[in-house]
This record gives sequence, structure tokens and C-alpha cells, in this order.
Amino acid sequence: MTDTAYDVIVVGAGAAGMTAAATAAVHGLQVLVVEKTGLVGGNTSFSGGMVYIPGNHKAAEAGKPDDPAAALAYLDAAVPTPAGREARQIFVDRGPEAIQFLEKETSVRLKPVQFYPDYYPELEGAAEGLRVLEPVAFDAASLGDWFARLRPPLPEFTILGGMMVAREDLPHFRNMWRSPRAFARVTRLVLSYATQRLRHPRGSRLVLGNALAGRLLKSLLDLGVSIRTDCVIEEVLIEEGRAVGLRVRENGSTVTMRARKGVILSTGGFSNSSDKRKAWLPDPVSPDSPFAPGSTGDGLDLGVAAGGEVGTDNTNNAYWSPASVYTRKDGRKVVYPHTVTDRGKPGSIVVNAAGRRFTNEAVSYHRFGEALLQGNDKAVNLPAWIICDADFIWKYGLGAIIPFTRNLKKYQAAGYLKSAASLPELARKLGLDEAGFAATIERFNADSRTGHDTEFHRGEDVYSRYLGDAEHGPNPCLAPLEKPPFYAIELVLSDLGTVAGLRTDGEGCVLGADGQTIPGLYAVGNDMQSIMRGRYPGPGITLGPALTFGYLAGLHVAGRGHDTA
Repeated sequence: MTDTAYDVIVVGAGAAGMTAAATAAVHGLQVLVVEKTGLVGGNTSFSGGMVYIPGNHKAAEAGKPDDPAAALAYLDAAVPTPAGREARQIFVDRGPEAIQFLEKETSVRLKPVQFYPDYYPELEGAAEGLRVLEPVAFDAASLGDWFARLRPPLPEFTILGGMMVAREDLPHFRNMWRSPRAFARVTRLVLSYATQRLRHPRGSRLVLGNALAGRLLKSLLDLGVSIRTDCVIEEVLIEEGRAVGLRVRENGSTVTMRARKGVILSTGGFSNSSDKRKAWLPDPVSPDSPFAPGSTGDGLDLGVAAGGEVGTDNTNNAYWSPASVYTRKDGRKVVYPHTVTDRGKPGSIVVNAAGRRFTNEAVSYHRFGEALLQGNDKAVNLPAWIICDADFIWKYGLGAIIPFTRNLKKYQAAGYLKSAASLPELARKLGLDEAGFAATIERFNADSRTGHDTEFHRGEDVYSRYLGDAEHGPNPCLAPLEKPPFYAIELVLSDLGTVAGLRTDGEGCVLGADGQTIPGLYAVGNDMQSIMRGRYPGPGITLGPALTFGYLAGLHVAGRGHDTA
């Protein structure tokens, strides 16, 4: 059975794929997006939505223009391999252009984050902010019936049964009982959410990655892009060496979908492929990922079958994050990434089985993951435990436990949260070396009182201070663990996206084994080998390239690329 032909077919409805589809549609092409799952948004819907674009026009508008040469120097220093440098140069040169295009031609709206430091602040060219953009809040009611088909965020990233909280609102929630201004702001947000729930099954004010996914979906609908969900792609059709369409399993039947100009693969990488995780990630990595369930490496398999190659020659084949895992009463497994909410806040520490700290807890999640993975001379760092006292868990939460949670019993019953009346008792429950743990606590508490971490210098660089609590002093990242009961959650090493992907050129065209492009076949997002080759230089380093190379692939398939002009 043969289906209607399109100019372009995009496989996968995450940020990169939807950007490519929107770009091609703006340039007059007839575009179809096919999605394996029943929901649109992919991994983007679960993400923080940060978009790393050095030299973006928003920084210039804020009166602090970024120097592209400094940005490239920073990336050169942060990524310890020349591989991918040409693509990184393209990213720096053309990322700002991609953002300007999206804001002019689509519903995507981004705003600059004034203070969000690069993850290696000690390196040449590092910036303290404005290289990072975040989505403007989006009213999903404008999606109509499609709102129900937009993948919701992780439930653990919402409150009150479906309310998203923007990054800038978190301090107001934390201070609502101490500040009339914060209380008023939180009250307005909660009342607005209550009104939204009269019409929708969850809050329609979207922020973070869900807002970006929603804005891209709205753009596709406005541009007349066709979207078909629950489609399993069986094969990329190759005729005379060119990608010309797909064979797709849909509604129990196999159909052929023709693509006159090209096929763009954007299926989200392989975070949820157990086979590929075993093959390409080191043994200590958890089998569990917080990424969307559809990210099982389909795009990589399709690309290889069509003649492409997967590049696994990376510093890391995934971007790391510590995570905690438990199963809820309803049977749903929770995989919670510990990115910015707890590790760097004052009053928590992370120790290994020897009861010892092994790194600055307030480094980026990827750098922390590398520390978990590498171990040291004295102890292996997995399993690791994040530990805090009663004051900390009430004010900041811990892992999937949100701040101001009065009843912790369900988390304790699930085996997720361990507790004890004293620190020595907690060490025994966790199986830690008691003497090592006692020495660690003694030194950490003493350092916290002086505000100087003599062991790992936590809170002494700009990124650590960003991760801490600006209202706490003298060091925003340090406070002693003193008030019982004491709590702990086990940390595993998980991922925030995969790095190994199809080899491509600078416009997303898939390369064959001979190094030549496969005409009509593209890979973007996590299906494309990361231009950062396994380093994570700053917040939004996956979404920034995803939007940039999605845009460039869309231009190229529309005949507007550098080698097609």
C-alpha cells in the first residue's frame, strides 16, 4: 500500500525534528512528522528547556554582547578533542541565526538567562550568563485538542498534581512564608493554576522544556505540517543511493511514505535501549534513564541500515547525571535526575561507601557523573548517598521529594528515603564505613561554619555559587548537618541524553562508510553524533545544537544549504 507523497518526512517529534520540520515548511515544502509514540515532544518535554547559543542576539540586546571568538575558545578548552571542531565552529557561527529565524517565523520565543554560568568556569572564554536562553511561558490552551497529545513533564517536576513551576519562581515558593511579595506571587500562580484545571487535566501554563515543545508544536500546526503518531518506522527506503521515503507500520498495516526531497531522523538517541546502553556505556551506568520512553535508538538503526555509521569515538557516549530511582505504589518507576535542586545547596553532602566525599558536590551534573564513574585511589564511588538533615529536606527537598513535604512515609515505605535519629545510626543503615563517615562529617561541619571547604572548595567558583542558595552565607553552598532526623537517598549514575550517533556533515547530512553524504538522509538531535563529543560545556548544550542543526537540515533539504544554494 502506498501513502501520499511529501517533500520531507521527519522521524521523531522532539525539538530537533520539529525545528527541521518548521524550517522546511517555512520554505514552502510539504512536510510530514511521524512519531513512534502517541505523544509529541520527545525528550524536550521532560527537559529543563535551556538552550545554549553563544553570541545570540538577546545578549546584545541586553547590552552584553558575547564574543564568538571567546565562545569558540571556551569550547576548544572544554572539549578535549579536535574531533567535531568544524561542527562546533558552525554551531557558534550559525546558532544565533537559527534562533532569529525561529523567533521571526514560528511561535518559538526565548528569553536570555542573565546569570547561568558555563560549567567549566575556570577555562578561557567561559561566561557567567546570557549564552543560555530559556523558553517564554506558553499557554497550551492555544493547542486545542493537541494539548492532550503533548507529552507532559515528569510528574516529579510538577506540584499540586500538574502545575509547572518556572525556574525564576522557585525562590518565591521557598520564601512564601517569609516574604509578603513571594506569598502574593505564589498565590497568583496557584489561583491561575486552579482556573486552568477547570478546563484541562493539567496546568496549561507551560514552562521549561514543555514550553519549548509546546511552542514548536504550535508552530507546526500553524504552518500546516502533517503529524502522525503511533507510527513504527520499519525502514528508510533507498533508491539509487538516495533516501526516498519510509516503510511504516501504522494502525496494523504497513504503508509506504514517499519523500521527494529527504528523510530527517530525529528519534531522540538511545537512552532507553538496554542493548545499546550495554554496548556503548560503561558497566557502572544504571540501566534506568529519565528520558522519554521512545528513545530506543531507532534512528541509529535506520541510519545504519541505510548505509550510515554510528560514531562511538567520544570522551563519553552519554551525558551523565546522578539520579535516584524508586517504584511508586502505582507501579510506575521514578528516575529522578539530581541536576540543580539539592547537591549544591547548603546542608547536604554526597559520600561513597567509605563514608568519604569524593568531589565538589556543586559541580555540574555531568562533571559530577564523571566523578561517580571514575572513582579514586581510596574508594569506589558507587553506590553513593546524598545525605542531609531535617532542616535541609524541609527547605530544599531531596531528590523527588519536594520542599515543605510534611509526610515522608511513602518515600520511606518505598525504600527511597532512608532516615535515622543520628548520623552514626544512618551510617550503619547505609553500610558506610562509620569511622570514615564520622571524620567526613566532622570536617565538613567545621568547614561549613567557617564558609571554606578545605577538601573540595565547594562554593568558591561562580558555578558552585550559582548552584547554592544566594540568601545563605557566608558560603551559599555550605551549612553543617546538625538537626535530626537525618536522611539519605542512594544515587546511581544515569544519563541526560546520548552522545554516540550517526556521523553527519555540518548540515546534518548522514555520512556513509566512505565519508560521503547519503543523499536525502539527515540526522539531527541525539540521532546525530554530538558535536561536543561527550563533554558538557554549559546548560542547554543538547538543545542548542538540536535547534541549530535542525534548522540547518531544514534549510538544506529545502535547497537553501551552503552546498545547494
